[in-house]
Amino acid sequence: MALELTDANFAENVLKSDKPVIVDFWAVWCGPCRMVGPVVEELANDYAGKAVIGKLDVDNNPEVAQKYGIRNIPTILFMKNGEVVDKQVGAASKDVLEGKLKAIM
Repeated sequence: MALELTDANFAENVLKSDKPVIVDFWAVWCGPCRMVGPVVEELANDYAGKAVIGKLDVDNNPEVAQKYGIRNIPTILFMKNGEVVDKQVGAASKDVLEGKLKAIM
């Protein structure tokens, strides 16, 4: 299951992670986010223990969203060693997201 990320736990779970991280920026009212959500959950199950995969609700956690300049959702950031190394804006297939994750592992 994808980790629920917040402004409060973002640094601990994402920036300090020794594993690659996927952060799905989403909101309850966003249609495309609901399409990507199950794909993110699948990746979280497939890569449990190998990568940190989390979801951050932009309405409830504006600080992190603002820090990373998230203007459109869904936006998925791929991070390694606390740095953004890739990004996907808009809905994407599991193959696309998994390819980007494998590239940073």
